[in-house]
This record gives sequence, C-alpha cells and structure tokens, in this order.
Amino acid sequence: MRIINFLILSALLCVCTLSVLAQNQSNTEQRVPLTQPATAFDAHGAPAIEATLRTTNLSGSPESPVSNIRLLIKNTGPALHYVAGLVSFYDASGVRCGEGVFKLEELGQNETADTDAPGLRVTCTASNWRIVTTSLLPRTPGTSATVGEQPPANLVISIDGEEHPIQLGRPMVLNLGNRQRTITVRAAP
Repeated sequence: MRIINFLILSALLCVCTLSVLAQNQSNTEQRVPLTQPATAFDAHGAPAIEATLRTTNLSGSPESPVSNIRLLIKNTGPALHYVAGLVSFYDASGVRCGEGVFKLEELGQNETADTDAPGLRVTCTASNWRIVTTSLLPRTPGTSATVGEQPPANLVISIDGEEHPIQLGRPMVLNLGNRQRTITVRAAP
C-alpha cells in the first residue's frame, strides 16, 4: 500500500512539474534590455506588436520621475489592429518602477507609429522593460472604422418573428398591441 501511495505522489509531482515548465516556456511578454525591442503577443501566442524606445534617458527617482517617453510601435501581425497596452520598466534588481498606457487607433500590417505613454512615471534607473497588449482588436475587411460611414444597406428589425426593413432617417410605423408606434433609426451624434 505504501508503494502505491508513493507512486501516486511521484506521478502527481511529475505532472505538476511539467505543468509549471510548460507555463514558463510559453510565449509571454519577456523583459528585455532598454536597447532591444520588446514584443507583445496576440491571444494565439503569435507576435502581434513590437516596440522600440525612442527615449534613451530613463534615470528617474521618486523625487524626480521621468514622465515623458516616446515609443515606436510596429504591427508585426497579419492584420490591421487597434492597439492598447501597458509599458513597464524595471530596475536592475527586477523591481517594477514605472508603468504607463499606450494606444493607437489603427495600425496597419508592418506599419510603425510613434506614440507616448501618458501618466507614466519612471522612478528608478531602468534597465529592463516590456510591453503587454490589453486590447488588440483586428479590423477585418468590410468593417467600418471611420465615424460617419454608412452601415450596411439591408437593415432589418425582427419583432416576434415579423421582419421589417429599416432605412436610416426614415420613420417606420409598427402596430404594437392595440397602438401604433413610430420608430426612427439614426446615427448617434
């Protein structure tokens, strides 16, 4: 009985060890030296964006933090993206000493854009950094990204299985119960 318990515990320990190793070898956003580009991955583990620091002096202190940095963000993924993320800075001992948010409205495939990280305060002499995407939304062909573009021409509203065609700006009169209702669909301001 003791041998069976020992074998079960040994197998459980091996499974846990393999699980931890598998997690550590996955494509996660790794810290890199300030002179190297940092890479962020999409949900499938493929590289999505790459960032390079344009600001070279990142020696701050709690009394005098560095608050203005510039980043070059490059879309290395296969599609047009709306990108938002975090940029984090670490001192030589691995302590995070600055974090800021960056965002780009639309970044084409292999396109590079210059941006900043508002609210960032680096309070150390940074030696490593990383980026993480918090929002990486692909724009698929046929979707509208420009405000004011017309939606698809064939809009239909279905009420209890009864379908009614909709045209923007044109009123539609529907019988709901014993009353007639006028509905007008228009673009939001």
